[in-house]
Amino acid sequence: MSDYGFTTQIVHQDHLARREQGAIFQPIHVSTEFAYSTAEDLAAVFQGRKAGFTYGRTGTPTTASLEAKITAMEHGQNTVCFATGMAALNAIFFALLRQGDHLVASKYVFGNTNSLLLTLGSLGVEVTLVDATDVKQVEAALKANTRMVFVETIANPGTQVADLKAIGALCDAHKLVYVVDSTLSTPYLRRGRDFGASLVINSLSKHISGHGNALGGAVTQTGLYDWANFPHIYEQYRKGESNTWGLLQIKKKGLRDMGGTLSSDVAHRIAAGAETMALRMDRLCANALALATALQSHPRVSRVHYPGLASHPQHERATQFFGGLYGGLMGVELKPEIDVFDCLNHLKVAALATHLGDNRTLVLPAAHTIYYEMGPERRTLMGIPDGFLRISVGIEDEPDLIHDFTHAIDAAKA
Repeated sequence: MSDYGFTTQIVHQDHLARREQGAIFQPIHVSTEFAYSTAEDLAAVFQGRKAGFTYGRTGTPTTASLEAKITAMEHGQNTVCFATGMAALNAIFFALLRQGDHLVASKYVFGNTNSLLLTLGSLGVEVTLVDATDVKQVEAALKANTRMVFVETIANPGTQVADLKAIGALCDAHKLVYVVDSTLSTPYLRRGRDFGASLVINSLSKHISGHGNALGGAVTQTGLYDWANFPHIYEQYRKGESNTWGLLQIKKKGLRDMGGTLSSDVAHRIAAGAETMALRMDRLCANALALATALQSHPRVSRVHYPGLASHPQHERATQFFGGLYGGLMGVELKPEIDVFDCLNHLKVAALATHLGDNRTLVLPAAHTIYYEMGPERRTLMGIPDGFLRISVGIEDEPDLIHDFTHAIDAAKA
């Protein structure tokens, strides 16, 4: 269905694939094990010589259907789904990197990802954090033992936009694995392969699912990277075309061995939510731009971080990359004298909760919650002051959102 538009392809993929009994959705397969009529068939599936399923931990027909949807969204080669986005990240790093390797990553990465990078460092993987909005800083950090570069398309919560295309060209020139986390932009705004990514990560819990009722993550292999250039592919996975080896190793070592399995019932909820992603993204992007525009002129706001604003340092780049849609996440810095907690307690519509990419607008004080553990020095490095609100804009009516935030900021104690 590659000739169809984004939503048409996702909505009709299951029933055009002639699912069981003409089902519009791929049925939910709850079986843990899968039996075969002959021992030869069972062995062939285990050895990868025949298509099929072996054990629920490594996938079911339901999760495979979702993986096909994500692959279609990304125009990728293949996808592996996981129980969470963090499980997907862990699978990449622990399946592909070894002690003594060097990883270059954006210094603006999400808090839990930052914690994971610290763990990698403690296990002998050298990690260098750079300002990924400047490809020259990425290039300057490269070493003889560099194996991988990792960036997010739009950073959480500062909304910095990495120099994605230039970094992709750099990685291609040096034959490095280029991992792009597209959670905040999604394949709807721009596909990771367009930036030259080797592997694309999507948190399925966020915009793709959209309803705040499912956790999941995905790794999509674009097919652009030749894994014959990568030294850590196990011999047993060096079969078939060399541009397929990496995801096979991630599935075997990262999913099968580590066990971060996505269940069939959750995969079904994510697949159903994905059908309306384009509609939700259009709405929340428009809401976010309207809210950011309203708040940037508020006298009690010192700064609004949103790529759709002309004042954003990477506004032109974001416009070029994402075609006039800028996502639903923003950071709002209240002036230092404003009581951030009192401000939040005056909100009536927005929910005080962590998460993003939801139908509901969600907000939290970033320095006191999701970035509290990293300490003030690291928060300063990332540009997160105490009065920083992280807002994930939802699909509510625009006037209600603008009134909710302007009223709360007006009413907050100084």
